[in-house]
This record gives sequence, C-alpha cells and structure tokens, in this order.
Amino acid sequence: MKITSVAISLTVDDVQASAAFLTRHFGFREAMAAEGFASLVREDAVNVIFLRRGIEVLPEGFRDQHAAGLIVAFTVADLEAEYERLRGEGVPITMPLREEPWGERLFQVTDPNGVILQLVAWAAPDEQ
Repeated sequence: MKITSVAISLTVDDVQASAAFLTRHFGFREAMAAEGFASLVREDAVNVIFLRRGIEVLPEGFRDQHAAGLIVAFTVADLEAEYERLRGEGVPITMPLREEPWGERLFQVTDPNGVILQLVAWAAPDEQ
C-alpha cells in the first residue's frame, strides 16, 4: 500500500462555520465543497473534511453523532507567536498556554461547532 494523503473527517452541525474558522485563522483553503461537505487543505498539514451531521454519506449508526472526544493537534514552530496572533484575531482561547511535565507546550481553541484545535510545540530535552 502507498498512502498518498491523509485526512480527518469531522461531523458537525454547521459545516461552513468550521470551514471558515480553519480558513481564516489556520490558513487552510477550500479544495472541494458541496451541500453538507467541505474539504480543506494545507501543503503542510493533514486535510480536514467537515461533514454535516445527518448526511447520508455517513454510516446509518453514525449520522447523528457530533465530532466529540477528540482533539485536532497542529505542531507549530513558534507557539507563543501563534498564541498572540490568535488572541489578536479575537479567537477565544479555551485552554491557556501551558507546559506539561513531559515537555509538551500547548494551548487550545475551539471552533464554532465545538471542535477542539490544539497548537503544540515540544520543549528540547535540555529545557525539561
């Protein structure tokens, strides 16, 4: 098997709200869209697909579920700069900048549909 790309598909109530959030604040661009569907891409990240809850392309037992219990994490080069940029753009920070004992530095924002987006940087081993 040769994998040529990777995507994460998230089921939300308002596809356009989540797509606009990632486009505006995270630099994604819309590759494809239709009623109840949007596919977003970036050269340096996994593709993100939003599907409207209840859409028939989802298996029957999953159609009414909402993306929950997951975090979409992006590792970034300058975590503090991204924190300040997003705050300056008025994005609500739902978990402030912090460092975990294992060296993960992170903060979280939440999109209009409740999808948690986490920005991450790793402390160098000598910084821990």
